[in-house]
Amino acid sequence: MTIETVSTCKSHGGTQGVYTHASAVTGTPMTFSVFVPDHAPGAKLPVLWYLSGLTCTHANVTEKGEFRAACAEHGIIFVAPDTSPRGDDVPDDEGYDFGKGAGFYVDATQEPWAANFRMRSYIEQELPEILAANFPADMERQGITGHSMGGHGALTISLRNPGRFRSTSAFSPIVSPLNCPWGEKALTGYIGADRAKWREYDAVALIEDGARLPDLLVDQGTTDNFLEGQLKTHLLDHVCRNVDMRAAIRMQEGYDHSYYFISTFMAEHVAWHAERLKA
Repeated sequence: MTIETVSTCKSHGGTQGVYTHASAVTGTPMTFSVFVPDHAPGAKLPVLWYLSGLTCTHANVTEKGEFRAACAEHGIIFVAPDTSPRGDDVPDDEGYDFGKGAGFYVDATQEPWAANFRMRSYIEQELPEILAANFPADMERQGITGHSMGGHGALTISLRNPGRFRSTSAFSPIVSPLNCPWGEKALTGYIGADRAKWREYDAVALIEDGARLPDLLVDQGTTDNFLEGQLKTHLLDHVCRNVDMRAAIRMQEGYDHSYYFISTFMAEHVAWHAERLKA
């Protein structure tokens, strides 16, 4: 549970920190950022997890996400993990969409990835324990969101852990890795060729197989160049309608896949989570 502080800065009355620790799950050092708003001594605050997308680290949303003002207003801790293990001894791939920066929030079973690429267990088990031990986090009030690959992570982690998260949202999520090139490459490499084993890492498949969320918020830009080939938002909309699962899937006219898009709607997502985390 020991963490080292990389940096801290005062922001919106609270503290934006970056921290590192030796992960027993990935076998590597792991870095994450946490924003803790100003709060009364001894108070426990609700937590919003943010999972980043392909090629990203904790730094992308920390520097460009524009979440701190809203988190300070609503009294919410904001946690941003890395997207994969890193280090000279960690295996990698030449492509941007596999290996370092592309952990896909799975526990790999194939070599040489299995030893380090265990982002599912890291996000679901190890990092929450570290957060609870080191920060004023109320672990009974957690929400989760993410972007692109991280949107896939947020959806699947929440669907696999019913009751853990009071709120779930996503920006431009990969909704069905079973049905897109990014997912097919990643899941084949990390999990193997048996597509039946992929279903626990596919939001659409999880809903088809009976998993449910009490409600869901998704924002997707209409000019996102990955929309048709990789993200396929319509598949999530279709399955939610089929099973009558409440979901606000908003197609935002003219917005792309970038942090210009994410930062535009971040405050709305934080407020949406706050309403449910404080209920």
